[in-house]
Amino acid sequence: MKEALLYEKLEDQKVRCNLCAHRCVIRAGHKGLCLVRENRDGVLVTLVYGIPLSQAVDPIEKKPLFHFHPGSAAFSIATAGCNFRCEFCQNADISQMPRDRGQIWGQQASAEQVVRAAVRYACRSIAYTYTEPTIFFEYSYDIARLAAKEDIASVYVTNGYMTRDMLEFFQSVPDGDGARLDAANVDLKAFRDATYKKVCGARLQPVLDSLKTMKELGIWVEVTTLVVPGMNDSEAELDDIARFIAVELGIETPWHVSRFHPDYKMRDRASTPVETLRRAYELGRQAGLRYVYVGNLPGARLEDTYCPNCGETVIGRRGFQVTHRKLLDGRCEYCNTVIDGVGL
Repeated sequence: MKEALLYEKLEDQKVRCNLCAHRCVIRAGHKGLCLVRENRDGVLVTLVYGIPLSQAVDPIEKKPLFHFHPGSAAFSIATAGCNFRCEFCQNADISQMPRDRGQIWGQQASAEQVVRAAVRYACRSIAYTYTEPTIFFEYSYDIARLAAKEDIASVYVTNGYMTRDMLEFFQSVPDGDGARLDAANVDLKAFRDATYKKVCGARLQPVLDSLKTMKELGIWVEVTTLVVPGMNDSEAELDDIARFIAVELGIETPWHVSRFHPDYKMRDRASTPVETLRRAYELGRQAGLRYVYVGNLPGARLEDTYCPNCGETVIGRRGFQVTHRKLLDGRCEYCNTVIDGVGL
Protein backbone atom coordinates (compact mmCIF):
# COMPACT_ATOMS: atom_id res chain seq x y z
CA MET A 1 0.00 0.00 0.00
CA LYS A 2 1.07 3.55 -0.71
CA GLU A 3 -0.46 6.88 0.22
CA ALA A 4 -2.47 8.21 -2.69
CA LEU A 5 -1.90 11.42 -4.54
CA LEU A 6 -4.57 14.00 -5.31
CA TYR A 7 -6.88 13.78 -2.34
CA GLU A 8 -7.96 16.10 0.43
CA LYS A 9 -8.73 15.44 4.06
CA LEU A 10 -12.19 16.34 5.36
CA GLU A 11 -13.74 16.36 8.81
CA ASP A 12 -14.43 13.16 10.77
CA GLN A 13 -11.54 11.37 9.01
CA LYS A 14 -13.31 11.50 5.66
CA VAL A 15 -11.32 12.14 2.49
CA ARG A 16 -12.22 13.31 -1.00
CA CYS A 17 -10.39 11.62 -3.87
CA ASN A 18 -9.68 14.08 -6.68
CA LEU A 19 -8.17 11.59 -9.10
CA CYS A 20 -11.22 10.84 -11.24
CA ALA A 21 -14.46 12.66 -11.94
CA HIS A 22 -16.41 10.62 -9.40
CA ARG A 23 -14.54 12.63 -6.73
CA CYS A 24 -15.57 10.08 -4.11
CA VAL A 25 -15.99 11.20 -0.52
CA ILE A 26 -14.80 8.17 1.44
CA ARG A 27 -15.35 7.43 5.11
CA ALA A 28 -12.65 5.84 7.24
CA GLY A 29 -12.49 2.10 6.61
CA HIS A 30 -14.24 2.37 3.25
CA LYS A 31 -13.20 2.32 -0.41
CA GLY A 32 -14.02 4.53 -3.38
CA LEU A 33 -16.14 3.39 -6.33
CA CYS A 34 -13.06 1.88 -7.97
CA LEU A 35 -12.60 -0.38 -4.90
CA VAL A 36 -8.81 -0.02 -5.08
CA ARG A 37 -8.43 3.21 -3.06
CA GLU A 38 -9.20 2.99 0.65
CA ASN A 39 -9.45 5.43 3.54
CA ARG A 40 -7.21 4.16 6.33
CA ASP A 41 -7.84 6.32 9.40
CA GLY A 42 -8.11 9.50 7.37
CA VAL A 43 -5.30 8.65 4.91
CA LEU A 44 -6.20 7.60 1.37
CA VAL A 45 -4.09 4.69 0.15
CA THR A 46 -3.86 2.89 -3.17
CA LEU A 47 -4.21 -0.87 -2.88
CA VAL A 48 -2.73 -1.72 -6.29
CA TYR A 49 0.60 0.12 -6.28
CA GLY A 50 3.36 -2.15 -7.61
CA ILE A 51 1.19 -5.26 -8.14
CA PRO A 52 0.36 -5.56 -11.85
CA LEU A 53 -1.66 -8.59 -12.85
CA SER A 54 -0.77 -8.29 -16.52
CA GLN A 55 2.50 -7.51 -18.30
CA ALA A 56 3.03 -8.04 -22.02
CA VAL A 57 4.80 -6.69 -25.07
CA ASP A 58 2.25 -5.48 -27.63
CA PRO A 59 2.35 -3.67 -30.95
CA ILE A 60 1.37 -0.04 -30.36
CA GLU A 61 -1.35 -0.63 -32.97
CA LYS A 62 -3.14 -2.90 -30.48
CA LYS A 63 -3.93 0.03 -28.17
CA PRO A 64 -5.02 1.19 -30.82
CA LEU A 65 -2.63 4.04 -31.59
CA PHE A 66 -1.98 4.30 -35.33
CA HIS A 67 -0.24 7.68 -35.43
CA PHE A 68 2.15 7.31 -32.50
CA HIS A 69 5.45 5.62 -33.42
CA PRO A 70 3.70 3.13 -35.76
CA GLY A 71 5.26 -0.31 -35.90
CA SER A 72 6.88 0.03 -32.48
CA ALA A 73 6.47 -2.13 -29.39
CA ALA A 74 4.71 -1.05 -26.21
CA PHE A 75 5.36 -2.69 -22.85
CA SER A 76 1.82 -3.04 -21.55
CA ILE A 77 0.82 -3.28 -17.90
CA ALA A 78 -2.37 -3.24 -15.83
CA THR A 79 -3.52 -3.67 -12.27
CA ALA A 80 -6.91 -4.87 -11.11
CA GLY A 81 -9.80 -2.44 -10.94
CA CYS A 82 -11.78 0.20 -12.79
CA ASN A 83 -13.85 3.28 -12.00
CA PHE A 84 -16.48 2.20 -14.56
CA ARG A 85 -18.71 -0.88 -14.64
CA CYS A 86 -19.35 -1.17 -18.38
CA GLU A 87 -21.74 -4.00 -19.17
CA PHE A 88 -19.88 -4.75 -22.41
CA CYS A 89 -16.35 -4.76 -20.92
CA GLN A 90 -13.92 -6.90 -22.93
CA ASN A 91 -11.53 -7.27 -19.97
CA ALA A 92 -14.05 -7.69 -17.14
CA ASP A 93 -12.15 -10.61 -15.61
CA ILE A 94 -9.45 -8.18 -14.46
CA SER A 95 -11.12 -4.75 -14.57
CA GLN A 96 -14.09 -5.87 -12.48
CA MET A 97 -12.18 -8.30 -10.26
CA PRO A 98 -12.50 -6.21 -7.07
CA ARG A 99 -16.23 -5.72 -7.72
CA ASP A 100 -17.25 -9.17 -8.94
CA ARG A 101 -14.85 -11.36 -6.97
CA GLY A 102 -13.85 -9.15 -4.06
CA GLN A 103 -10.20 -9.74 -4.88
CA ILE A 104 -7.11 -7.73 -5.79
CA TRP A 105 -4.15 -9.75 -6.90
CA GLY A 106 -1.07 -9.63 -9.08
CA GLN A 107 2.68 -10.09 -8.89
CA GLN A 108 4.91 -7.48 -7.34
CA ALA A 109 6.91 -5.39 -9.77
CA SER A 110 8.57 -2.12 -8.84
CA ALA A 111 8.56 0.87 -11.16
CA GLU A 112 12.26 0.23 -11.78
CA GLN A 113 11.58 -3.38 -12.78
CA VAL A 114 8.88 -2.34 -15.25
CA VAL A 115 11.18 0.16 -16.95
CA ARG A 116 14.03 -2.35 -17.07
CA ALA A 117 11.70 -4.82 -18.78
CA ALA A 118 10.65 -2.19 -21.32
CA VAL A 119 14.32 -1.48 -22.07
CA ARG A 120 15.11 -5.19 -22.33
CA TYR A 121 12.38 -5.76 -24.90
CA ALA A 122 13.28 -2.62 -26.88
CA CYS A 123 9.89 -1.02 -26.31
CA ARG A 124 9.40 2.55 -27.53
CA SER A 125 6.65 3.15 -24.99
CA ILE A 126 5.00 1.83 -21.86
CA ALA A 127 1.23 1.48 -22.19
CA TYR A 128 -1.00 1.57 -19.14
CA THR A 129 -3.89 -0.44 -20.51
CA TYR A 130 -6.27 -3.45 -20.27
CA THR A 131 -7.97 -1.91 -17.20
CA GLU A 132 -8.43 1.79 -16.39
CA PRO A 133 -4.97 3.30 -15.74
CA THR A 134 -6.35 6.27 -13.82
CA ILE A 135 -7.03 4.01 -10.84
CA PHE A 136 -3.33 3.09 -10.61
CA PHE A 137 -2.15 6.62 -11.32
CA GLU A 138 0.57 6.74 -8.63
CA TYR A 139 2.18 3.59 -10.02
CA SER A 140 1.99 4.76 -13.64
CA TYR A 141 3.34 8.18 -12.68
CA ASP A 142 6.40 6.75 -10.94
CA ILE A 143 7.05 4.43 -13.88
CA ALA A 144 6.68 7.32 -16.33
CA ARG A 145 9.23 9.42 -14.44
CA LEU A 146 11.82 6.66 -14.79
CA ALA A 147 10.81 5.81 -18.35
CA ALA A 148 11.32 9.41 -19.50
CA LYS A 149 14.98 9.15 -18.51
CA GLU A 150 15.30 6.20 -20.90
CA ASP A 151 13.48 8.08 -23.69
CA ILE A 152 10.54 5.72 -23.35
CA ALA A 153 7.13 7.31 -23.85
CA SER A 154 4.08 6.78 -21.66
CA VAL A 155 0.66 5.96 -23.09
CA TYR A 156 -2.77 5.70 -21.47
CA VAL A 157 -5.57 3.57 -22.89
CA THR A 158 -8.38 5.08 -20.89
CA ASN A 159 -12.05 5.82 -20.42
CA GLY A 160 -11.10 9.47 -20.00
CA TYR A 161 -12.74 9.91 -16.60
CA MET A 162 -9.74 11.47 -14.88
CA THR A 163 -9.82 15.02 -13.51
CA ARG A 164 -8.03 18.01 -14.96
CA ASP A 165 -6.02 18.00 -11.71
CA MET A 166 -4.65 14.58 -12.56
CA LEU A 167 -3.75 15.47 -16.15
CA GLU A 168 -2.02 18.70 -15.14
CA PHE A 169 -0.13 16.89 -12.37
CA PHE A 170 1.05 14.28 -14.85
CA GLN A 171 2.33 16.97 -17.20
CA SER A 172 4.09 19.00 -14.49
CA VAL A 173 7.85 18.78 -14.10
CA PRO A 174 8.71 19.22 -10.40
CA ASP A 175 12.41 19.95 -9.94
CA GLY A 176 13.07 18.88 -13.51
CA ASP A 177 12.28 15.27 -12.62
CA GLY A 178 8.68 14.86 -13.68
CA ALA A 179 6.76 12.41 -15.78
CA ARG A 180 4.81 13.08 -18.93
CA LEU A 181 1.82 11.46 -20.57
CA ASP A 182 2.78 11.41 -24.24
CA ALA A 183 -0.26 9.83 -25.85
CA ALA A 184 -3.69 8.48 -25.05
CA ASN A 185 -6.37 6.46 -26.72
CA VAL A 186 -9.65 7.49 -25.12
CA ASP A 187 -12.79 5.36 -25.29
CA LEU A 188 -15.69 7.63 -26.16
CA LYS A 189 -18.29 5.00 -25.41
CA ALA A 190 -21.39 6.96 -26.41
CA PHE A 191 -22.60 10.50 -26.90
CA ARG A 192 -25.63 10.33 -24.63
CA ASP A 193 -25.36 10.97 -20.91
CA ALA A 194 -28.16 8.51 -20.19
CA THR A 195 -26.12 5.72 -21.78
CA TYR A 196 -23.07 6.52 -19.66
CA LYS A 197 -25.20 6.50 -16.50
CA LYS A 198 -27.02 3.27 -17.30
CA VAL A 199 -24.28 1.16 -18.87
CA CYS A 200 -21.05 2.53 -17.35
CA GLY A 201 -22.08 4.11 -14.05
CA ALA A 202 -20.59 7.45 -15.07
CA ARG A 203 -21.35 10.67 -16.98
CA LEU A 204 -20.48 11.89 -20.46
CA GLN A 205 -19.31 15.46 -19.85
CA PRO A 206 -16.16 14.65 -17.81
CA VAL A 207 -14.94 12.44 -20.69
CA LEU A 208 -15.45 15.25 -23.19
CA ASP A 209 -13.67 17.64 -20.82
CA SER A 210 -10.71 15.28 -20.48
CA LEU A 211 -10.39 14.92 -24.23
CA LYS A 212 -10.22 18.69 -24.68
CA THR A 213 -7.78 19.04 -21.77
CA MET A 214 -5.48 16.40 -23.25
CA LYS A 215 -5.35 18.25 -26.55
CA GLU A 216 -4.72 21.51 -24.72
CA LEU A 217 -1.81 19.95 -22.81
CA GLY A 218 -0.15 18.63 -25.96
CA ILE A 219 -0.92 14.94 -25.45
CA TRP A 220 -1.34 13.02 -28.71
CA VAL A 221 -4.95 11.80 -28.70
CA GLU A 222 -6.78 9.10 -30.63
CA VAL A 223 -10.41 8.21 -29.96
CA THR A 224 -12.09 4.80 -30.01
CA THR A 225 -15.81 4.07 -30.10
CA LEU A 226 -17.00 0.50 -29.70
CA VAL A 227 -20.17 0.48 -31.77
CA VAL A 228 -22.75 -1.54 -29.83
CA PRO A 229 -26.05 -2.47 -31.53
CA GLY A 230 -28.99 -0.82 -29.84
CA MET A 231 -26.78 1.28 -27.56
CA ASN A 232 -24.82 3.86 -29.55
CA ASP A 233 -25.20 2.80 -33.18
CA SER A 234 -27.77 5.29 -34.46
CA GLU A 235 -26.62 7.45 -37.35
CA ALA A 236 -27.43 10.57 -35.33
CA GLU A 237 -25.25 9.54 -32.40
CA LEU A 238 -22.33 8.41 -34.53
CA ASP A 239 -22.54 11.68 -36.44
CA ASP A 240 -22.50 13.60 -33.15
CA ILE A 241 -19.34 11.80 -32.08
CA ALA A 242 -17.61 12.44 -35.40
CA ARG A 243 -18.52 16.13 -35.36
CA PHE A 244 -17.41 16.55 -31.74
CA ILE A 245 -14.01 15.11 -32.61
CA ALA A 246 -13.66 17.29 -35.71
CA VAL A 247 -14.79 20.55 -34.08
CA GLU A 248 -13.54 20.23 -30.50
CA LEU A 249 -10.41 18.09 -30.92
CA GLY A 250 -9.39 18.77 -34.50
CA ILE A 251 -9.71 16.99 -37.82
CA GLU A 252 -6.21 15.53 -37.35
CA THR A 253 -7.52 13.38 -34.46
CA PRO A 254 -7.86 9.71 -35.52
CA TRP A 255 -11.20 8.01 -34.80
CA HIS A 256 -11.33 4.24 -34.43
CA VAL A 257 -14.77 2.64 -34.71
CA SER A 258 -14.63 -0.93 -33.49
CA ARG A 259 -16.89 -3.91 -33.91
CA PHE A 260 -18.69 -5.12 -30.80
CA HIS A 261 -18.66 -8.78 -29.81
CA PRO A 262 -21.00 -10.06 -27.07
CA ASP A 263 -19.20 -10.18 -23.72
CA TYR A 264 -19.58 -9.86 -19.94
CA LYS A 265 -23.14 -8.71 -19.12
CA MET A 266 -24.07 -7.79 -22.69
CA ARG A 267 -24.48 -11.12 -24.42
CA ASP A 268 -28.04 -10.41 -25.49
CA ARG A 269 -27.19 -8.88 -28.86
CA ALA A 270 -25.27 -9.78 -32.00
CA SER A 271 -21.99 -8.38 -33.23
CA THR A 272 -22.09 -5.02 -34.97
CA PRO A 273 -23.30 -5.30 -38.59
CA VAL A 274 -20.60 -4.51 -41.10
CA GLU A 275 -22.80 -1.92 -42.80
CA THR A 276 -23.10 0.02 -39.52
CA LEU A 277 -19.33 0.23 -39.22
CA ARG A 278 -18.96 1.32 -42.82
CA ARG A 279 -21.58 4.01 -42.27
CA ALA A 280 -19.71 5.24 -39.17
CA TYR A 281 -16.57 5.41 -41.31
CA GLU A 282 -18.41 7.50 -43.90
CA LEU A 283 -19.83 9.81 -41.24
CA GLY A 284 -16.35 10.42 -39.89
CA ARG A 285 -15.03 11.34 -43.29
CA GLN A 286 -18.06 13.55 -43.98
CA ALA A 287 -17.38 15.38 -40.72
CA GLY A 288 -13.94 16.22 -42.09
CA LEU A 289 -11.85 13.77 -40.10
CA ARG A 290 -8.62 12.96 -41.92
CA TYR A 291 -8.14 9.53 -40.39
CA VAL A 292 -10.97 7.09 -39.64
CA TYR A 293 -10.37 3.42 -38.95
CA VAL A 294 -12.58 0.36 -38.53
CA GLY A 295 -11.34 -2.18 -35.99
CA ASN A 296 -12.18 -5.83 -35.29
CA LEU A 297 -13.11 -6.34 -38.95
CA PRO A 298 -10.35 -8.42 -40.58
CA GLY A 299 -9.91 -8.11 -44.31
CA ALA A 300 -11.88 -4.88 -44.69
CA ARG A 301 -8.74 -2.83 -45.42
CA LEU A 302 -10.14 0.00 -43.32
CA GLU A 303 -7.15 0.13 -40.99
CA ASP A 304 -4.72 1.56 -43.53
CA THR A 305 -3.65 5.19 -43.30
CA TYR A 306 -4.40 7.21 -46.41
CA CYS A 307 -2.86 10.54 -47.27
CA PRO A 308 -5.58 13.17 -46.73
CA ASN A 309 -4.32 15.05 -49.80
CA CYS A 310 -3.64 12.53 -52.55
CA GLY A 311 -5.43 9.48 -51.10
CA GLU A 312 -2.49 7.09 -51.47
CA THR A 313 -1.82 4.46 -48.78
CA VAL A 314 1.03 5.72 -46.62
CA ILE A 315 0.82 3.06 -43.88
CA GLY A 316 -0.50 -0.40 -44.70
CA ARG A 317 -1.68 -2.69 -41.91
CA ARG A 318 -2.81 -6.25 -41.47
CA GLY A 319 -4.23 -6.87 -38.03
CA PHE A 320 -1.89 -5.18 -35.59
CA GLN A 321 1.11 -5.32 -37.90
CA VAL A 322 2.43 -2.59 -40.19
CA THR A 323 2.99 -4.16 -43.60
CA HIS A 324 4.46 -1.19 -45.44
CA ARG A 325 5.15 2.53 -45.08
CA LYS A 326 5.36 5.25 -47.66
CA LEU A 327 6.52 8.08 -45.42
CA LEU A 328 9.65 10.19 -45.41
CA ASP A 329 10.20 12.33 -42.31
CA GLY A 330 6.50 12.17 -41.55
CA ARG A 331 5.45 13.20 -45.07
CA CYS A 332 3.64 11.33 -47.80
CA GLU A 333 6.19 10.02 -50.30
CA TYR A 334 3.75 10.64 -53.15
CA CYS A 335 2.82 14.29 -52.58
CA ASN A 336 4.93 15.48 -49.63
CA THR A 337 1.89 16.20 -47.42
CA VAL A 338 2.53 16.10 -43.67
CA ILE A 339 0.78 13.13 -42.02
CA ASP A 340 -0.35 14.02 -38.51
CA GLY A 341 1.12 12.12 -35.59
CA VAL A 342 4.22 11.48 -33.49
CA GLY A 343 7.21 9.47 -34.62
CA LEU A 344 5.99 8.92 -38.16
